[in-house]
Amino acid sequence: MSGHKLLLPGLNLWTSGRSRWMKRLHDGINGKASFSSCNPKVCIVGSGPAGFYTAQHLIKARQDVEVDIYERLPVPFGLVRFGVAPDHPEVKNVINTFTQTAKHSRCSFYGNVNVGKDVSVEELQQAYHAVVLSYGAEGNRSMGVPGEDLAGVYSAKDFVGWYNGLPSCQELRPDLSCETAVILGQGNVALDVARILLSPIDILKKTDITQPAVEALAESQIRRVLIVGRRGPIQVACTIKELREMVNLPDTRPEMLAADFEGVAEAIKDLPRPRKRLTELLLKTALDIPEEKEQERRNKASRIWAFRFFRSPVEILANPDNNRTAGIRLAVNRLEGSGEGARAVLTGEVEDVTCGLVISSIGYRSLPIDPSVPFDSHKAIVPNSMGRIQQAAGVKAVIFSDWEKIDSVEMSRGEAIGKPREKLLSVEEMLQVARK
Repeated sequence: MSGHKLLLPGLNLWTSGRSRWMKRLHDGINGKASFSSCNPKVCIVGSGPAGFYTAQHLIKARQDVEVDIYERLPVPFGLVRFGVAPDHPEVKNVINTFTQTAKHSRCSFYGNVNVGKDVSVEELQQAYHAVVLSYGAEGNRSMGVPGEDLAGVYSAKDFVGWYNGLPSCQELRPDLSCETAVILGQGNVALDVARILLSPIDILKKTDITQPAVEALAESQIRRVLIVGRRGPIQVACTIKELREMVNLPDTRPEMLAADFEGVAEAIKDLPRPRKRLTELLLKTALDIPEEKEQERRNKASRIWAFRFFRSPVEILANPDNNRTAGIRLAVNRLEGSGEGARAVLTGEVEDVTCGLVISSIGYRSLPIDPSVPFDSHKAIVPNSMGRIQQAAGVKAVIFSDWEKIDSVEMSRGEAIGKPREKLLSVEEMLQVARK
């Protein structure tokens, strides 16, 4: 089961609330017939993929289990809605399956309920036989370098949230007036960001990317994106699908450093098949002379992308007024060891890259959800053994039929401008539509 389970302790009673979800919680604590009399009751905190897959598994595994899904936002689906790239609509098809789960007779969705604020985890433990924490990692991992607080430096989580319509990221308004952007990290999210920055606007207009992002990207002056990693080509963290998309992205061409690929061709034969195929494509893209048609396409390209390997951020460099990003200083690394276990070691060399936008895609950190839940701040995890954790009034939940009102409005707005969806961008607007 995904997430972390909390055992049900016998604790204090909950004061009755007025809304449907609070009545259900109150009745559960008091043993009333809100649920079928002896049925196991499970609460899932978080309505992203892990939450819905957990609910789906529970409902299929037992014919008597009843599941409630609690979500802080008025809308469900978590990273499927707010994390998947707009130009990957096929990945979002899983929403159809999640919708079937949400509409199951033994499953209820309660949006606009902030666990840890509107209701405590202790109160959930009293009302349910098990509580599954599936709320994800909402914090940004710090780079730990001088200048990372300058204007023009963003986390990939926030940047993705901006163009995907996450309400908390709508004030981001990134300045895209520079020529070069640097992305730190070489995973799929880093490639998603690079692709969105460089995609022709006519492609993006046909996706569910938010209209403010479309307008900002239409005016973008970014023509070069560097995707930086501390290790080498053999350790790159993206998958072959995302790499192919970069290679085939219209109006772009790759520009790699041949020195970054020394010894890679000889090492390929010993790699596992998936890693071998990925590395072969990377090597071909970087060093092979393309066929005539491909060379012609590249010659006409107005935008450039490139991996930069063996580099780590040392400092974000400020402009003369010391108020925004003007560049980044990168340490040059060498590798100790080989394969997946190779470790980046500083050589003492540094190089400066002029850029006006730095996006950090080096991972996320979980945050504590509630004082009653133990949390290891150093590891940024809820301590657990095999997934098991050792041991407010006036809130109106958004149920799934309310979400369907939001969904209908978003689809209609998108259809009017030739897009699959135009997302509502604030919690207030979502709630206004949900409660009509």
